Amino acid sequence: MGAFPFTISATDGAARTGVLATSRGKIRTPAFMPVGTAGTVKALTVDQVAASGADILLGNTYHLMLRPTAERVARLGGLHRFMRWEKPILTDSGGFQVMSLSKISKVTEESVTFQSHIDGSRHVLTPERSIAIQADLLGSDIVMQLDELVSLPSSEERVAEAMRRSARWGQRSKAAFGARDSQALFGIQQGGQSRALRGESAERLIEIGFDGYAIGGLAVGEGHAGMVEVLDYAPAMLPPERPRYLMGVGKPIDIVEAVARGVDMFDCVLPTRSGRHGQAWTWDGSVNLKNARFAEDDAPLDAGIACPASRDYSKAYLHHLVKSEEILGQVLLSWHNLAFFQALMAALRAAIAGRRLDAFRADFMARQRVGGSESVA
Repeated sequence: MGAFPFTISATDGAARTGVLATSRGKIRTPAFMPVGTAGTVKALTVDQVAASGADILLGNTYHLMLRPTAERVARLGGLHRFMRWEKPILTDSGGFQVMSLSKISKVTEESVTFQSHIDGSRHVLTPERSIAIQADLLGSDIVMQLDELVSLPSSEERVAEAMRRSARWGQRSKAAFGARDSQALFGIQQGGQSRALRGESAERLIEIGFDGYAIGGLAVGEGHAGMVEVLDYAPAMLPPERPRYLMGVGKPIDIVEAVARGVDMFDCVLPTRSGRHGQAWTWDGSVNLKNARFAEDDAPLDAGIACPASRDYSKAYLHHLVKSEEILGQVLLSWHNLAFFQALMAALRAAIAGRRLDAFRADFMARQRVGGSESVA
């Protein structure tokens, strides 16, 4: 059953829409989780994040354990109180940032020893320590097992080694997590682009038993086509009665393709990162507000999205803010992008419920291709 009931209300092919009912509120799926790396979704207040339609956000174990420290967050009442977010929070395990940001000293069966990217201080992260930080100190609602991530391409031997270690760490994470009624633990499928390794990983995780299952090890260099190829089979390897979470994804086209293949949850820094660099995501692709063609464009980004940043400010004004390097430009574009991603999720949920996902998907992909994606470099 899992710690939180997961009800699938409609399906359309492999796609599902439903509700994951947590102790802090319902999460409508498919769901997009804004990334609150260091206790904040960059440039936005929690009220703006909630108003965009987000039911849940993601917190980052690695960054919070280094600054202000998980112990300090716990003394101040936990992450929900600390950042004034009352809805559910999912925290990642810290493994991705340990592998990508820090200077790793050693990875062993027992732990990962690493140096902080902030001050070079030495830290040790074990599956048990990761669970304690997430569940007990930060107080997250959905906790992720610690896993070992490898970038792609890598040899099959290296991918297999990391996958099997991740499975063993999943067992240790489950033991450390124990039995809890108001928190859930998700396992993470690994295996790179190998169907056999993905299958083995899924079997190991199912034997352990988790409240939900993530598809990890993608969006790490394999490209859109490579990711979609894995998603053609990986979600179906996971228990259909539990939520499936594709970690670190992604662009709107990635999300639509993943939803069509049975994925329920997503997270990505893209909406706010793009917004800070003058890029807005729309139904017709992304646009670069630095472009001179917007200098006298009096139309809003999207009058149909119930967000002030999308509806109430002209593209000319946004162009001016971006060109002038005004902070408000970063705020408004980040806010619009997050609202657009949530509007996309709402549209996907409605399309699945109405059994018209194929038509929605075809129209969306055609508009994205026609509109294109403008560089902000």
